[in-house]
Amino acid sequence: MKRVLGVDLGERRIGLAVADGDGGRAIPVATIRRARTPQADAAALLEVVRERDVGELVVGLPLDVSGDEGPQARLTRAWVETVQPRIGLPVTLRDERLTSDLAEQRVGPMKRGRSGGAPSASQRQAYRARIDREAAAIILQDELDARAAGGMPHDPPAADAAQRTETTG
Repeated sequence: MKRVLGVDLGERRIGLAVADGDGGRAIPVATIRRARTPQADAAALLEVVRERDVGELVVGLPLDVSGDEGPQARLTRAWVETVQPRIGLPVTLRDERLTSDLAEQRVGPMKRGRSGGAPSASQRQAYRARIDREAAAIILQDELDARAAGGMPHDPPAADAAQRTETTG
């Protein structure tokens, strides 16, 4: 059975997690740098898809606390609309509210720098990359758990039902 790739799309990085398609546990696997274009992001993701034998993506949709779609959610939908045809796999959007906060709780606080001082720039980047991977695992696990409970993929309602991005590639 093909694996499922969880994606936490950020402005600078993309956190990735993977799980077996039969509902296994989501495991954080990588963080990749955002490219200048969604097309370049798709090329980087396609490498991961091939390496990990992925058959589906679950992308976090950053809804507002109220559940409405704000500018970030619209940007994410536009990114998915560009990336999905290039990857050629089904994509499901998953509400990702508070996943970064939960990821930070799971990972714990950032380590102090040398001699107890402030963390270095590289330490901060490594910490943020770890948080992004963990957030991707939370997004993916939420989707897998919802499917196990109800049997159907979850896709947050769009302003228009025609915006649904799930396809059969």
